[in-house]
Amino acid sequence: MLDIKFLRENPDAVKENIKKKFQDSKLPLVDEVIALDKENRAAIQEADALRAGRNKLSKQIGALMGQGKKDEAEEIKKQVSQQANRLKELEALEADYEEKIKKIMMIIPQMIDASVTIGKDDSCNVEIQRYGEPVVPDFEVPYHTDIMERFDGIDLDAARRVAGNGFYYLMGDIARLHSAVISYARDFMIDRGFTYCVPPFMIRSNVVTGVMSFAEMDAMMYKIEGEDLYLIGTSEHSMIGKFIDTITPETKLPITLTSYSPCFRKEKGAHGLEERGVYRIHQFEKQEMIVVCKPEDSAAWYDKLWQNTVDLFRSMDIPVRTLECCSGDLADLKVKSCDVEAWSPRQKKYFEVGSCSNLGDAQARRLKIRVDGENGTKYLAHTLNNTVVAPPRMLIAFLENHLQADGSVTIPEVLRPYMGGKAVLEPKN
Repeated sequence: MLDIKFLRENPDAVKENIKKKFQDSKLPLVDEVIALDKENRAAIQEADALRAGRNKLSKQIGALMGQGKKDEAEEIKKQVSQQANRLKELEALEADYEEKIKKIMMIIPQMIDASVTIGKDDSCNVEIQRYGEPVVPDFEVPYHTDIMERFDGIDLDAARRVAGNGFYYLMGDIARLHSAVISYARDFMIDRGFTYCVPPFMIRSNVVTGVMSFAEMDAMMYKIEGEDLYLIGTSEHSMIGKFIDTITPETKLPITLTSYSPCFRKEKGAHGLEERGVYRIHQFEKQEMIVVCKPEDSAAWYDKLWQNTVDLFRSMDIPVRTLECCSGDLADLKVKSCDVEAWSPRQKKYFEVGSCSNLGDAQARRLKIRVDGENGTKYLAHTLNNTVVAPPRMLIAFLENHLQADGSVTIPEVLRPYMGGKAVLEPKN
């Protein structure tokens, strides 16, 4: 969410930013909020004047009563009463204006970074760099669920009977591989100085609206019926919510956390062939990384975060690339974002396995996440998040890149301690 003062002083820049995000329908909101802000400030000014005048009149009443001038005092009391009624009207107006302003400001997108490529949608995203040599083997690579079934490692039919489409049972070596990847990712981030955390898996509505846009909320979140609680779509939601309405001493920044959680998502819309199986599902697990830092440090942390994901995948011998998200592909709260994509030997292309985002002060402004500077001034922190690993998609990349011609799957050395020392998984079918 933007600072109202910034919008007031830079309306043309805000409108240009909206155009860069190809959201022209939101352009009238800038003038609308400026007009409401003007009326609100006028109401505040009048109310302040009335309060100051009321204090003077109250003193006059006391003086007149002391002098025995009761009739004069009663006349002034009538003025005070009239002003009190007007003050109530103004206070109600202020509350109404502020609610309307907040509602609009929650819709106007964050100012994007100057380095972001301008484009309408994800087709305009730009490849930044590739890491590792993508290989296409000289044998056919089956669909990922077919590979898992060779190990008796997945049961989609039972999951449909129990929960419907978009769920799965992982079994045996595949389930163990899933847990091994999560555990390795946890330790990988701890070794890089991040503090491990397991957060709440449900959050209140004020946290939801603090960490994401209304459009994202509607598309992703599951509401708990009868309660002010939502299932989290990623642990970023509850991890950033941890700092709601707090003031952190500047000396304690940056705060670097890595969190584990299950994730729950509606995943609305029709899904293509490549999104069946465990690619796009309603429930999965993920290891996340979160940073709360000073504004001047967020750009450097952004680069460190996506590099962590690249390094993790490369340590498991999976080729990846980074892809910069263009302006039209950025969620409204994001300043800058990039995807990490893993190589798919079967599809002979890369696919998304993680997303890194710098949200500037957008979440901090909504949630009042402040920093107490060394000089005594308070300011808003910057927040960032990035996927360490989300095993359902990671499993696809892992199985395809480590599949051998005989149907076995090799285990990289870094993962073997988490797999009981196994170097190879042998198919059962």
